Amino acid sequence: MNYPIWDVPLTGGGLLIAAVAVVHVFISHFAIGGGLFLVLTECMGLRTRDASVLAYAKRHTSFLTLVALVFGAVTGVGVWWTTALVNPSAVSALVHLFAWVWAIEWVFFLVEIVAALVYRYGWDRMDPRTHQAVGWVYFASAWLSLLMINGILTFMLTSGKWPETQSLTDAWLNPGMLPSLVVRSAVCVALAGVYALITSSQLADAGLKQRMVRYSAKWVIAGAAVIPIAGLWFAGTLPDQARFLASGGTPIITAFTAASVLLSGLLIAGTLFGPMLFPRQTHVTFACVLAAIALGATGATEWVREAVRKPYVIYEYMYSNSLRPADLADVSSVGLLASSRWHVPAKSDWHQPVTIGRSVFRVECSSCHTVSGLNSIKFATRGWDKQFLDQQIQYLNTLKGSMPPFIGTDEERAGLVAYLISLQADGPAPSAALPARSRGERLCRR
Repeated sequence: MNYPIWDVPLTGGGLLIAAVAVVHVFISHFAIGGGLFLVLTECMGLRTRDASVLAYAKRHTSFLTLVALVFGAVTGVGVWWTTALVNPSAVSALVHLFAWVWAIEWVFFLVEIVAALVYRYGWDRMDPRTHQAVGWVYFASAWLSLLMINGILTFMLTSGKWPETQSLTDAWLNPGMLPSLVVRSAVCVALAGVYALITSSQLADAGLKQRMVRYSAKWVIAGAAVIPIAGLWFAGTLPDQARFLASGGTPIITAFTAASVLLSGLLIAGTLFGPMLFPRQTHVTFACVLAAIALGATGATEWVREAVRKPYVIYEYMYSNSLRPADLADVSSVGLLASSRWHVPAKSDWHQPVTIGRSVFRVECSSCHTVSGLNSIKFATRGWDKQFLDQQIQYLNTLKGSMPPFIGTDEERAGLVAYLISLQADGPAPSAALPARSRGERLCRR
């Protein structure tokens, strides 16, 4: 409520965050697993004294450096940019709570970037032992960066004892932290293999291609074998409401859960019956198809993780519209718009229900709903009359467990009803004015 609302027409801000974040996750996890892949592949080449394997590892290093340091860095900035604009209150809360965790992560990230560049340009310039040491530094710093961020991400869903203790330790070492770390580490290994299939499938030497394609496929299978076990462990730490939403409570979330499982199974089957069994026949086009399937699985899984938090953005602390349960009584008494620094109506609008309702919608509903685009409120409320709308809004969190309760005064609720009715009519606003009260001016009071 203390920040301006950033409107994203048609798609809404949530889809914009998802589009950037899914790509970033897909790249950043490869950057971590790819570091381990490179070091172990270099070790294998040195141990077997196979110059062709070392030459492949050198070329793959350039591929990783380009993808991870350019596209990974750009999408990482994009995640910060989009989340800070769409939900600045949540970002502010996380930055203040985890300030030292972020600081440590940024140190690891800086070391990761420097080590990646030194490793890339150290080929044929450094002795093998030192070069491998740099590679291990790169992988370790990248994985430690994941370790730091993972605790923050899982806190948003499994806050554990933090609501009572307000302790940073309890916030970061939350119930979902360790199982999620195992899941993400396994994803890193699997994606290292997926990306390696793209480069190894283009090798001209048939013998080397057979070895490296099959070797890359083993990474996919190894990572994928761990994910279901660790995933069930992670699911066991989720709040009951979150598990309910994913397992049938909300059809769209259940559908994405099923898509995550099906796409992951398709990736395993495609890898097993393609690169693993027929490495010489594996074409780069097929490798790219497997990468697209992996991207789809990543997107579906990340979407489910975000969706099951509803109605919260930070579980039990902040709703998805940036309002906090702790402020419910005060805001309902004083007024939503009176508590919003950027949405105080003009005096002439005190008794204009649609104008008041439009402002209430922007503050309380626009974080998830657009007017006529994706997740359209106009479509969701089509055919509803005034009385039905009012009942739905009054008992919103009871009737729809994935939505926060309506927070505001009776006048603001009446204004929201009038605004939603006006959207259905696509015509002039309802003529009924808000009830006149001696305290009506509280809508514009700071």
